[in-house]
Amino acid sequence: MAYNLLQGKRGIIFGALDDNSIAWKTAERVHEEGGKFVLTNAPIAMRMGQINALAEKTGSEIIPADATSMEDLENLIAKSMEILGGKLDFVLHSIGMSVNVRKGKHYTDQNYDWTHKGWDVSAVSFHKTMNVLYNKNAMNEWGSIVALTYMAAQRVFPDYNDMADNKAYLESIARSFGYFFGKDKKVRVNTISQSPTPTTAGQGVKGFDGFIAYAEKMSPLGNATALDCANYTVAMFSDLTKRVTLQNLYNDGGFSNMGVSNEVMTSFMKEE
Repeated sequence: MAYNLLQGKRGIIFGALDDNSIAWKTAERVHEEGGKFVLTNAPIAMRMGQINALAEKTGSEIIPADATSMEDLENLIAKSMEILGGKLDFVLHSIGMSVNVRKGKHYTDQNYDWTHKGWDVSAVSFHKTMNVLYNKNAMNEWGSIVALTYMAAQRVFPDYNDMADNKAYLESIARSFGYFFGKDKKVRVNTISQSPTPTTAGQGVKGFDGFIAYAEKMSPLGNATALDCANYTVAMFSDLTKRVTLQNLYNDGGFSNMGVSNEVMTSFMKEE
């Protein structure tokens, strides 16, 4: 049910690939709540996905942009403000990529050119995006910037590989840049740490099916879905969370505070 939490608000959503993606679900929910936005993704990702269908469904325009390119980001933000008719109220950064994971390179034997590429796409692109937003004064006061992350930034999940390092860096950027955005522009910056979610990117991680089943058994409320994350993001974009900033917010059914659950213990118990 829509409550028009975002009526009159406008922004940019990075990373919508297909209807499995969190950014896609977020775009649908923002649209339902009255928000207007521009969709963007890298040109190569757009060829792989179905972003045109989402744009048609939500009445949105698409601006292709490589989030690692300052030139592309400056063009994206300038054109978005032109299309939307003013400064922005919200931005979602939902971008992540590891060439080492994609190519099956073990964490202890990385190709460092690939490592740098993944770091630039997954983490530094967030700094670059905020750099342009900040220096172009493109955000309205009390606006909200959100990036999606994962708990591998704090804990070891071996097959998550160098993406864990990327997410840790991303979260640090959110805090550090968020301080300046808050003090100077009254804009909040947060990350949402989501449950393992069967997105196209997530399913590329080795052993994903086993881990998502484990997380389900560990979490008192079960794994949060992509739609759950979209709803949380809408709340973070709304005026209901005006003074929440510099936070890494867990949306994981309680997983992050669990040591062990009865379900997991039972699976290790021998029959007597």
